[in-house]
Amino acid sequence: MPQDNILLITTDQQRFDTINAWGNTSIFTPHLNYMAAMGTSFCSCYACCPICVPSRTTIMTGRHGYESGVVSNATHETQMRRQTRLRRTLPALLTDAGYQTCAKGKMHFEPARACYGFEQMTLPLDYMRQYDKKAETARPKVHLFGECEMEPVISTVDVKDSITTWITDQSIDFLETRDTTRPFFLWTSFTKPHPPFDPCRDFWSLYENIPMPAPVYGDWSRELEKAPQGFLAGAYENTNMHLFGPEQIAATRRAYYACITQIDYELGRLFGALRENDLFRNTWILFTSDHGEMLGDHHMSQKNLFFEGSAHVPLILVPPAGRGIPHNLTVDSLAEIADIYPTILEMAGIPLPEGLTGHSLLDPAALPADRIFYGDSLHTNFCVMQNRIKLVYTTCGDHLLLFNLKEDPMEQKDLSGDPAWQEKKQELFALLLAHVKETAPQVLEEIPSGAGSSCRFKTTPAPRFPGDMPGRWFGFHYHDYSVDTFH
Repeated sequence: MPQDNILLITTDQQRFDTINAWGNTSIFTPHLNYMAAMGTSFCSCYACCPICVPSRTTIMTGRHGYESGVVSNATHETQMRRQTRLRRTLPALLTDAGYQTCAKGKMHFEPARACYGFEQMTLPLDYMRQYDKKAETARPKVHLFGECEMEPVISTVDVKDSITTWITDQSIDFLETRDTTRPFFLWTSFTKPHPPFDPCRDFWSLYENIPMPAPVYGDWSRELEKAPQGFLAGAYENTNMHLFGPEQIAATRRAYYACITQIDYELGRLFGALRENDLFRNTWILFTSDHGEMLGDHHMSQKNLFFEGSAHVPLILVPPAGRGIPHNLTVDSLAEIADIYPTILEMAGIPLPEGLTGHSLLDPAALPADRIFYGDSLHTNFCVMQNRIKLVYTTCGDHLLLFNLKEDPMEQKDLSGDPAWQEKKQELFALLLAHVKETAPQVLEEIPSGAGSSCRFKTTPAPRFPGDMPGRWFGFHYHDYSVDTFH
């Protein structure tokens, strides 16, 4: 039987609650709604390290960040080179199995041009080089907003010249010029809605009269100065969102939603190309994002935290049409970014390498009910979650919070000081310490005692007040195209 084609679609920095079909009645996502109707929505998917490069490395290798040591944007090259030499990256395995493998859009690899198993790769770097040559007609990003800033800004190009349109054009070009004697694996990787939040004016205008959902605050985060400041350190360092008033936060969300809707409308063109080339009948489609965006929740912004806005991501799987595979399903079982690798290999009929800790999503009923989620970001922010009871911890300020997501899905009530939850808190923290002792012992220190020794996290001071961070950086770029950071 011929092998199926596989289309992986990813966005960058899209949080889980930004799909109309999943309950957000303030956002337009007709083509993600189509995917939800024709496939399976995994509504409890998390990133074990909610940062761009670690999540992409996990997709490429099937290894959690805490397993590979890739827990920041600067730590993946050695791991990726090794996995490519072993022919264990996802595209290497698929190429060796006869697939035509192609990546279009943001990869965020180092070095930027490293293919790591792909036969063909076209990057945002190429978009910028292309538009440098026609600066008289279109000049992207001359608003000069950086890669971290949260203030909204309108794109300096029309829709037809935007990077979102360009990535779709590149993907459709591949579908129309591919080697039809081989199955294909295409990774269409959109750069948005990662900051700068610079939608084209047409999409900004769509939201002119639509009220935006308000940010979420909890009993532990209502007042900025009294919130655990260690969790806010990254936001203070890279953004101004803690200074925003309600109308400013709403404007930021409007721009963020507009970027997502622009991607969604481009999916209509991509899906049209699949239909016109008769590819729906033998193509699996998988959609997800590398991490989310706090978007003002609890006064926070960006990612790298294990709160819902940052670590909880969308995941939808659409099977080939006409095979009688059940669709329009919702799965609440815990899923992870690490599950994408074994899922795609099973789609292709490729045996799974030994040692994988992710699970295939093709049989959702087989996902383990007792699965424990662990997270490590920057060796600073940590998480353990069991049966929807989530403990988050940061070494910056030695802060710990505990939430019951079954009753409190947006983490508004901290249970860490509740006497009724002390046993569960201690149980989860012990699990976390044991896990970190195995995966990142360098972040722990021994505590001598009469009964032997135990360990604790090495900590650093939290900021004393908003803005108390050395060296603020907003992700500014001008003509440095050496790294794939253009959004």
